[in-house]
Amino acid sequence: MRFPALAAAVFWGQAAALPAGVEARNDGQGPYQSLVIRGATLIDGSGAPPFGPVDVVVENNRIKAIVPVGAPGLPIKEEGRPAKGAREIDATGKYLLPGFINLHGHIHSYGTGQDVPPDYVFKLWLTHGITTVREVGNDKGAEFTAELARASAKNAIDAPRIYSYPFFGSFGSDAVDTPDEARDQIRRFKKAGAWGVKFFSGPEEVLWAAFDEANNQKLKTTMHHAQLAVAHADVLDTSAHGLDSMEHWYGLPEALFDDKALQDYPVDYNYSDEQHRFGEAGKLWSQAAGPGTERWNYVRDTLLERNFAIIPTFTIYLSSRDWMRARRAEWHDEYTMPSLWKFYSPDRNAHGSYWFDWGTEQEAAWRDNYRRWMTFINEYKNKGGKIGVGEDAGYIYSTYGFGFVQELELLREAGFHPLEALRAATLDGARILGAESDIGSVQVGKKADLVIVAENPVANLKVLYASGHIKLDPATNKPVLVGGVETVIKDGIVYDAKALAAEVRAMVAAEKEKAGIAPGPMPIVDFKFERKESAQ
Repeated sequence: MRFPALAAAVFWGQAAALPAGVEARNDGQGPYQSLVIRGATLIDGSGAPPFGPVDVVVENNRIKAIVPVGAPGLPIKEEGRPAKGAREIDATGKYLLPGFINLHGHIHSYGTGQDVPPDYVFKLWLTHGITTVREVGNDKGAEFTAELARASAKNAIDAPRIYSYPFFGSFGSDAVDTPDEARDQIRRFKKAGAWGVKFFSGPEEVLWAAFDEANNQKLKTTMHHAQLAVAHADVLDTSAHGLDSMEHWYGLPEALFDDKALQDYPVDYNYSDEQHRFGEAGKLWSQAAGPGTERWNYVRDTLLERNFAIIPTFTIYLSSRDWMRARRAEWHDEYTMPSLWKFYSPDRNAHGSYWFDWGTEQEAAWRDNYRRWMTFINEYKNKGGKIGVGEDAGYIYSTYGFGFVQELELLREAGFHPLEALRAATLDGARILGAESDIGSVQVGKKADLVIVAENPVANLKVLYASGHIKLDPATNKPVLVGGVETVIKDGIVYDAKALAAEVRAMVAAEKEKAGIAPGPMPIVDFKFERKESAQ
């Protein structure tokens, strides 16, 4: 497949050049003056149990009506059904959900460590039913993301809706050393079209000035509480200064320390050595106060009072507790780009590729870490706290879209009911964004962001993986492959998710062929890959 350096799209009423690896929209169909989805079982995203069959009527890009059309197990009542639409989708026996909201996405591209075209990322997201992404920073900067966000908003490209949260304090943001420079940086983000800011680290006077300016500019905020700054900026500190939400879990166990002020670092620790960084991070929760303690309850209740949201991204650290399983996930062979696979492999120059000598002791510590971390997240949810779903894919053996479904499974492991996990991925995600009036649930008046899947995701979240789910056919006593999203609708535009998945497989196969890599499993060692640019 050829990825042109520039592709033309028409938005803002004029021709505009798109970045390398981004093509003008050529996959979706619509929006239609009227679109009718017939006979679906509805999972509306609010936490309500599935119900149906229903017909859902969409006009252009908004949901116009949701009409019950009978009872399960009986023929659908034809009387009173909505009139025929310009486009009809038969969803009889299938499940209809809101489009998923990925609150921790990165749009990687050519010229970065991952070296993949954005279209590859976008198609994998859409393939998995992700219609909205909170993009929390990339190597290309705020203007790059804002450009893509505007193109997506005009449906000029095949991509989810994009909310831009550029980095502050690391990873490509300009050097910021003073409070005045911090305020200037935040104002530049606002001017570039950002919806929010993703903080990482910095001196406290710089961070607090940036938080204040973000509030002045009415920008949403989230933070990866880097260990470089957590001594003065754990989650209690940052939420007290107005932070809206947090990514991952850094800064949370540190707030739970009751017998120390700092993490128990080994004397030879070096944060820049990523096996040190991630190896010791796997021991952090064991140093924190446990469930039911005074400190645990204080931190939990304080964050609840502050209406604070947590996006745990369990999925991105999954390799740390079972590296072999993560690198042998069945989707890698057909869906993971060779350049991305190389980036995942052990390498001191690549972020998140910290497998220098990763073994049983590190994995055991991380399994214990997960048990404690999941306990806090589930309890926070049970007390009314907002939990969102994010994947942070493109690192640590997590491939776009597949990581999002893994996150749903991990929320289930943490104690969430499947409907709670799906609500976190839809309506609660919209609430964290401040966009719940438009997206997040299947509701009359909201945007037509919808997902159709043949199998029941409440019974088995694995059916959302594009690679499918294997089960035994009782009629033949043979295994069959089922699942995968069938149709995804973003802004009333209808995408064939299976066709998008096939496009991704073709992209990966083409890149393997160019690199001289045989079809089948990716190599683990002696990996030689150099992407050869296609002729422009």
